[in-house]
Amino acid sequence: MQRSGKTYRAASNDNSGMGTMLFFKHAGEALAESGYEDEAFYFKQVVDHLRDGGSLPQDRRSIEKVLGL
Repeated sequence: MQRSGKTYRAASNDNSGMGTMLFFKHAGEALAESGYEDEAFYFKQVVDHLRDGGSLPQDRRSIEKVLGL
């Protein structure tokens, strides 16, 4: 008889999942539609970074690099 396998819920706050990417995508679209094109640009930078396989950086220099500053 086989015993039950251990199960656990996947972490929902991995900072690089589809939910995070959709947040930045929709936020960028909302900003652009409201006339905040400059601000929307930075959200789009983050979306591109996540799509390229990156994760949300933790240190200031890496954040600046993702934002193109």
